[in-house]
Amino acid sequence: MDREEARRKIEKLRRVLNEHNYYYYVLNQPRISDFEFDMLMHELEALEKQFPELYDPASPTRRVGNDINREFKQADHVYPMLSLSNAYSLEELVDFDRRVRKDAGADFLYVCELKYDGTAISLVYNRGRLQQAITRGDGTRGDVVTDNIRTIRSIPLVLQGEGYPDHFIMRGEVYMPRDGFDRLNRERIERGEEPFANPRNAAAGTLKLQNSAQVAKRPLDCFLYYILGESLPTDSHYENLQTARRWGFRIPQVMERHGSIEEVFRFINRWEEERRSLSYDTDGVVIKVDSLRLQHRLGSTAKSPRWAIAYKYKAEQAKTRLLSISYQVGRTGTVTPVANLDPVLLAGTTVKRATLHNADQIKLLDVRPGDTVYIEKGGEIIPKITGVDLSLRPPDSTPVEFITYCPACGSLLKRNEGEAAWFCPNETGCPPQIKGRIEHFISRKAMNIDGLGEETVDLLFENGLVQDPADLYHLSPGQLVHLERLGEKSAANIIRSIEKSKQVPFERVLYALGIRFVGETVARTLARHFQSIGRLREASVETLTAVPEVGEKIAGSVVHWFADPKNTELIRRLKEAGLRMEIAGDPGIAEGPFNGLQFVVSGTFTRFSRDDIKTFIEEHGGKVTGSLSSRTRYLVAGGQPGPSKMDKAQTLGIEIISEEELVRMAGT
Repeated sequence: MDREEARRKIEKLRRVLNEHNYYYYVLNQPRISDFEFDMLMHELEALEKQFPELYDPASPTRRVGNDINREFKQADHVYPMLSLSNAYSLEELVDFDRRVRKDAGADFLYVCELKYDGTAISLVYNRGRLQQAITRGDGTRGDVVTDNIRTIRSIPLVLQGEGYPDHFIMRGEVYMPRDGFDRLNRERIERGEEPFANPRNAAAGTLKLQNSAQVAKRPLDCFLYYILGESLPTDSHYENLQTARRWGFRIPQVMERHGSIEEVFRFINRWEEERRSLSYDTDGVVIKVDSLRLQHRLGSTAKSPRWAIAYKYKAEQAKTRLLSISYQVGRTGTVTPVANLDPVLLAGTTVKRATLHNADQIKLLDVRPGDTVYIEKGGEIIPKITGVDLSLRPPDSTPVEFITYCPACGSLLKRNEGEAAWFCPNETGCPPQIKGRIEHFISRKAMNIDGLGEETVDLLFENGLVQDPADLYHLSPGQLVHLERLGEKSAANIIRSIEKSKQVPFERVLYALGIRFVGETVARTLARHFQSIGRLREASVETLTAVPEVGEKIAGSVVHWFADPKNTELIRRLKEAGLRMEIAGDPGIAEGPFNGLQFVVSGTFTRFSRDDIKTFIEEHGGKVTGSLSSRTRYLVAGGQPGPSKMDKAQTLGIEIISEEELVRMAGT
């Protein structure tokens, strides 16, 4: 490659990397995988090394990404907040070890830690109190997010014990546990909002919210893994963190010291599999020199410390062909594009389909039928398209034009201002919406009607037996027994379960109605505030927005729903059928043996589902929270509980009980 060709290539790489930096750090909308980004960066670094005369201090290789948000105040980092160099092979780690040993001149230890997939934070402590929290920003200056960080209960505001320096800094990673991430995305989808791509984006986006009260509702947590200051307890990074644990910091349990690179390899290999059982995302292992004196001697480049490196596990990725894009209509009318793929094996399962979310995502990826695409499992669970191999794109390929008419009923699609999704407005005449609302109504978290699933609802709809949820309460065994796949026993079970659903509490009935943007949490809030369907129906937008957690979008949707005469008639028929449309007595926490007790639930259970065990605790007077604190009395642990919760419970002295012990305590 001659100099002119190198110059063009370098300029292109710099431009592309700067663009991806913007999408990753500022918009929290990564367009390529970490691996692809790092490969582009490595290519640029190699070219700049080969052609040093093309040096540019503004090159992406000379800086960390920038996540500064001008709506926040900024503050300087006392110590630069650098990013780690990445390694993708054991050979690269051998090279790292060789460089360190060359400068060390004596035996030393490495500290191996998991690499947490979240967003970096720097916490400033002064005389035992949290003074300031700053994001990475550009490495030298970041956003001050102290109020938001204060909402994370695992971060101490005041230290305990003694022996901590008057002034020091703790660095760590704010992350979102997988179960909390899944719950947050479900709620966002129910409200018609764009789901987060992954827990890392969710954590980064949450830290940048202007309203700390909203941050407090998000399931954030934090691991602290590095301490900086002038008067630290010892010269050992590892020992300092163990000491910091006694001061009240949440220091990772997975941390080991090793004296050779071979031992480091064994740690890496062991945790490549074991990390999958953790309740949070990790994407590699961080290897640090333990001695602070040696760290100082090794120093740093403009971008990365020379005494640490991150080994990145390769995301399980597959390559396959996109056959076509189809469109699904949900119960609220939202139209979701779905990629139909040549079947491909990925992480132990055969993947045939992947969501494309919405029109904006299709445009962002520029994905087209016939393309060869890269598939990964988001959070190693949900298949998603992460990129396109443009070198294999067919020459006659054309960009995708999102559909303009509903694929089910032919209605012209609409898109509300500020929303990502297109939707079908034909609420009462679009079959997928009608069947979707009935399926939502009978679901476990709503009316919990056993024996009815998607296929049975389709059967009832196609035979003209149900057009809305109220029709379910007029079914008879005689109407069901002759339907395909149903017999006398199945019919009797369905009718019995429908009758039993009349005892479902008002808040779940309200959720079952399927009002747009009213998920489980909002339905519970509205039910307990207004206490009856009548009072809720009479509420104005102003009255509704005065209720905590209810914004203008939710309020407008509720008012719009009740303004439709068809919905008023549905309520009348459901009340007539005997469903609960008000809260009897105190809408607060029930009286029972768990009065005043706070529980956290973790793991899987045999007698209860996760939701049912929470309901059981609340019905007996207890309160269930998502994270452990000094106020937690019991951790109810089932199979495969989160290791971090178990560790924290033991640290805080919280009693750990089983499902059976919980039932015995309730006296049932």
